[in-house]
Amino acid sequence: MTNLLAARLQMAMSLGFHIIFAAIGIALPLMMCIAEACWLRTGHPVYRVLARRWAKGAAILFAVGAVSGTVLSFELGLLWPGFMKFAGPIIGLGFGLEGFAFFTEAIFLGLYLYGWERLPARAHWLAGAIVAASGALSGVLVLSVNAWMNTPAGFRLVNGRAVEIDPLAALVSPAMLAEALHMSLAAYAATGLLVAGVHAVLLMKDRENPFHRKALGIALTVGGLASILQPMSGHYAAHVVAETQPVKLAAMEGQFQTERRAPLRIGGLPDPGTGTTPYALEIPAGLSILAYNDPNAEVKGLEAFPSDVRPPVRVVHLSFQVMVACGMAMAGVSLWAGLSWWRSRSVPTARAFLWAVALASPLGMIAIEAGWTVTEVGRQPWIIHDVMRTTDAVTSVPGLGISLAVYTVLYAGLGWIVVMLLLHQFRSSPRADELAAALTEDSH
Repeated sequence: MTNLLAARLQMAMSLGFHIIFAAIGIALPLMMCIAEACWLRTGHPVYRVLARRWAKGAAILFAVGAVSGTVLSFELGLLWPGFMKFAGPIIGLGFGLEGFAFFTEAIFLGLYLYGWERLPARAHWLAGAIVAASGALSGVLVLSVNAWMNTPAGFRLVNGRAVEIDPLAALVSPAMLAEALHMSLAAYAATGLLVAGVHAVLLMKDRENPFHRKALGIALTVGGLASILQPMSGHYAAHVVAETQPVKLAAMEGQFQTERRAPLRIGGLPDPGTGTTPYALEIPAGLSILAYNDPNAEVKGLEAFPSDVRPPVRVVHLSFQVMVACGMAMAGVSLWAGLSWWRSRSVPTARAFLWAVALASPLGMIAIEAGWTVTEVGRQPWIIHDVMRTTDAVTSVPGLGISLAVYTVLYAGLGWIVVMLLLHQFRSSPRADELAAALTEDSH
């Protein structure tokens, strides 16, 4: 196994593992704060129980996310020294600010977890709000670094060296807003529907449980709204990709020829040998509208670019199709939830709906993994688009196969621990009769 392949596999595994916890770390604290805000507004104790339960889950996932995130920071230097040597002075500000946001989140999460009986109620809620805000900010700052890798800015290249460095310009590179918006909404949508799916399953077993009813309502509100807004952010992201990385757009859509009124493809399997994408359902002029808001706009195909700068078209196209399919299914379930609530003014609990939520619950995380594949594989062969190739950034130190094996075992162990802890949380979920007794005792 070559160093390049081993390093890419290890980085892909690390990112794929960590991004799940990063997404939950962005969204779950918001849901926790909403639950506590409902308690402060209504005085209904079930919201307080719900906020405490979600806080425990957030703490477990935050701890594992911190470990996997720390591993990633080491991997950047160990696996990609060429990248860090070049990019460190440019994007260091983003990493530094992300560290500040991370420690702020950790401090206030501690205050939130241990301050239930020690802080005034509104001060305690404020601590949770800071956790939610700093978690979202941490995600945005990390995405600013990835956006810079896709659309590098804030420096001038002279003889292979970066000069006239402007860290602020690098922080707000052309793709930054699109990536931050799209990924943040993805985190809220994926986490909201994932949590909704858990409570939907438990609600089917205990239909009168107010804990699961209120949890389902909050989770669907957060995940549903984000799912419905996500296609709009995707449309904006397509504009940015079309302007800054047209070769990635062509790979995403399996577009080989440069043409006006380029079709939008649903499905299909790109064939680089023939330069076609058979088995696809084509919507005439759909891609031109998506990318440029003009049905007659010209879209560059893969054949307009040298073969050595084209990304693996099949991987990118299929990953993009998976992401879009999952997103549309999530939006459909969210619209169902919204229409049902509008008609009855209550959280829908029909068995068919609960099954739909349960089946849709993993789609958000699948979409995130697929979308991240599009972002990273679609940039290949560049680690910094049009500046540095991935082959020039990888370490020359031997033995990366051993490192890959060790980290695989590490992540498998962490994953097993998380599953066991969360299963314990779900099994200890209060039944309706237990919850009624606890609420009666709390009211006294």
